Amino acid sequence: MMNSASPLIACFGEMLIDFVPDTSGVSLAESNGFLKAPGGAPANVACAITKLGGVSAFIGKVGEDEFGRMLVDILKRNGVNSDGVCFDQHARTALAFVTLKHNGEREFMFYRNPSADMLLKESELNMSLIKQAKIFHYGSISLISEPCRSAHIAAMKAAKEGGVLLSYDPNIRLPLWPSADAAREGIKSIWLEADFIKVSDDEVEFLTQKDSQKEDVVMSLWHDHLKLLVVTDGEKGCRYFTKNFKGKVAGFSVKAVDTTGAGDSFVGSLLCSIAKDPSIFQDEGKLKEALAFANACGAICTTQKGAIPALPTPSAAQALMSRSKAK
Repeated sequence: MMNSASPLIACFGEMLIDFVPDTSGVSLAESNGFLKAPGGAPANVACAITKLGGVSAFIGKVGEDEFGRMLVDILKRNGVNSDGVCFDQHARTALAFVTLKHNGEREFMFYRNPSADMLLKESELNMSLIKQAKIFHYGSISLISEPCRSAHIAAMKAAKEGGVLLSYDPNIRLPLWPSADAAREGIKSIWLEADFIKVSDDEVEFLTQKDSQKEDVVMSLWHDHLKLLVVTDGEKGCRYFTKNFKGKVAGFSVKAVDTTGAGDSFVGSLLCSIAKDPSIFQDEGKLKEALAFANACGAICTTQKGAIPALPTPSAAQALMSRSKAK
């Protein structure tokens, strides 16, 4: 099933159903119909990786229900290893109702009381899958409540002991945390463990409570164990910081209809590049190429509704890059 030649990227956390209004720019109350779309950032990243030709696994928990089975089926159809997925007999698969504003930005309303992903226990972790990965990727939603938080910490520890690279995209969803301060504290509680962190400009602002465009503000998030810190600036592109160099890479302008999954598409692309060639952390030229490609992947993802269906192939990303060069 798994292509052993390519390095495995294991993604840990939540997979859920997003209900997206069939018309953009209306509130949840005004919406007449909803399209059901698989979601959950770590699962989106896992699908982004396979779509780009990489090898990924998803580790998490869904409900033993129609939606949970549908999600595992989607992972399998997308070529993602699902050996690390468990089913909960008693809790439901999480749901999120997503409002699409006119500019493609989103608001969320979650149904998790508690949902299956929050109930993953340490004893249910597929440790062999975690240890055979080259990269272990996770977010912060799995830190919000027990027992999932303890499972998350244990999985990180096992990965770290196995020499696996730790990749962190906090993906802040404020309504899920008890308070803004609890979110900041929870997200920062595992900050120093990561080898690679990706944050959006909005997340920098939220975590530091300062202006994300200022370099000293971003650098307050740096720590000496980091190999790479990337700040995404929406359609403007991204900024990168390593021990030895820093800079920015321009984005691509496209007509955005739904930004869902754009960050996950970006991360999946970058993780593929890192897994293939870890020397990227020391080679600025290679890193800039990988980031330009990741920017193209993120941009393409915004041109279609839903996260997983909108994830790009390598040829689509390359086509966008060459069209932009031709201008």
